[in-house]
Amino acid sequence: MERTRKKFFYGWWVVVVSAIGLFMGYGAVISFTFGIFSNPISKEFDWSRTEISLAYSLSLLVYCLATPLIGRLIDRIGARKIIIPSVLIFGLCMISFNFLSNNLWQFYLIYLVMGLVGGGSSLVPYSGVISHWFDKKRGLALGLAAIGVGLSTFLMPTIAYGLTALAGWRGAYAILGLMVIAVTIPVVAFFLVDKPQLMGLPPDGEESSKQIDFVEALGVTSGEALRSGTFWLLFIAFFLIGISVVGCLIHLAPMLTDRGISGQKAAFATSVLGGAVIFGRVSSGFMLDRFFASYVAMIFFTGAALGILLLWSGASGVWNFAAAFLIGMGMGAENDIIAYAVSRYFGLQSYAEIYGYALISFALGGVVGPLMMGIGFDKTGSYRVVLGIFIVATIIGAVLMTRLGPYRVWKPASQIAAV
Repeated sequence: MERTRKKFFYGWWVVVVSAIGLFMGYGAVISFTFGIFSNPISKEFDWSRTEISLAYSLSLLVYCLATPLIGRLIDRIGARKIIIPSVLIFGLCMISFNFLSNNLWQFYLIYLVMGLVGGGSSLVPYSGVISHWFDKKRGLALGLAAIGVGLSTFLMPTIAYGLTALAGWRGAYAILGLMVIAVTIPVVAFFLVDKPQLMGLPPDGEESSKQIDFVEALGVTSGEALRSGTFWLLFIAFFLIGISVVGCLIHLAPMLTDRGISGQKAAFATSVLGGAVIFGRVSSGFMLDRFFASYVAMIFFTGAALGILLLWSGASGVWNFAAAFLIGMGMGAENDIIAYAVSRYFGLQSYAEIYGYALISFALGGVVGPLMMGIGFDKTGSYRVVLGIFIVATIIGAVLMTRLGPYRVWKPASQIAAV
């Protein structure tokens, strides 16, 4: 019985459930299909790239404001009670694109609502649940769960392109919305458990000779975190990286088609970026359990800067795909590092809320980056100037990560109970 429990520790099933939820979550589904839908929407309604990019930026802006509040609710009432209604509203919003008319405010309104509930289907609730289930293997567990995002970022651009060719962009949005609802809600409702203590289990599945008590996780409050220099150092670094990688992601497909690459190959390049996110998440998660987060960040963020440099240089052929891969690795690692660093520096007491605040940095980068790319293209007819800014921003972000101090040690619940 003891061997069976260790082998089939339920925490790994929580990781699987989280991966499924993240596969159909706001971040992957919206971010990695936006570039595919932007061109047909622009042609049908004669909207500029700046106008279309603003919808995504507004959505992320609302996401920034709402996610800490969603995180506070998660800390108080649990992740599952937040995920299910958020996913339902998100899916219905995607279906509503089928009825979009030539009114730009309607387009913006849908994206604003999706941003409002986006935090409930993002890494915030799932990372919080996994951080409660794992301590020694937290980095690996976070990385494996994030495979869901990576697979989605790899598959969604191609799926969106195929659905658009089959049913038009309206039908493609509606089908994706139905998938979001039908896949995520049943899995989360029946199989997601917020904490191991609810099943009488310790973190990591390690048996304890003493009874497991239902104790509160240790950590600082959100107010204490926001007053610390460590938080703002992380915030600025993640913001600079977010500007660069998200800006490149959103405009990668139109950028490559402008250079004469077919729409199908441009979609595949976006898929390559998504595939690299998978590699970046798993490999960075594995490394975070073994090496200091600053060292891991330097490796992946420097690689992302190199990828942006390739795009800036006007690289052609296979180098476009190499650039997409390097940028995707940096994006995948950044999300893992944010989730992991919050747990190690601030603990689990207010994890979801603090993580929500930290994630604002990446989301704000997602607001500013695509808008910079859109404005830069509309003003100059090229992305080159903005790409140069992104190179500098990414390098600065990598350097800032070297200024972090040592982790603050937090005891897992099983050790607290044993005292």
